[in-house]
Amino acid sequence: MNPVVLRTMARMMTPVLLLLSLVLLVRGHDAPGGGFVGGLLAVSALILYLIAYGVKTVQRVVWAHPVVLMAVGLLIMMGSGTLPMLLGRPFLTGLWTYVPAPWGGQVHLGTPLLFDLGVYLVVFGTALCFILSMEKGSEEEEDNQRRGI
Repeated sequence: MNPVVLRTMARMMTPVLLLLSLVLLVRGHDAPGGGFVGGLLAVSALILYLIAYGVKTVQRVVWAHPVVLMAVGLLIMMGSGTLPMLLGRPFLTGLWTYVPAPWGGQVHLGTPLLFDLGVYLVVFGTALCFILSMEKGSEEEEDNQRRGI
């Protein structure tokens, strides 16, 4: 494929895929989808970007190290589970609230969405760490071949 076409397609499709991954995340606690599928789709978007632009560009685009994203995701998951315990309920009991929406009406939010957000970050961080480390290994192998090692 022509690199210009690939880069143009990646520039156009990456934001669309990332937005779709967020839709899957938010929709997930009420319908199919959720943090796991949303996180995989987000990593897929960045893999497309990686193929078009390279590892260095993806590392600049991602605002945090993948291991930090995994840790934050685990903390959010644990927090969503322990929050009900502070109110005397069992671990991972769903708590729900209504938040006024800017367009009128109310938005139904709960701890399952927090849990899904944690899963999203863990899956995103894990898969991104795996992909970046594989790509880094292949770059090192290419460097060694160029040097004749």
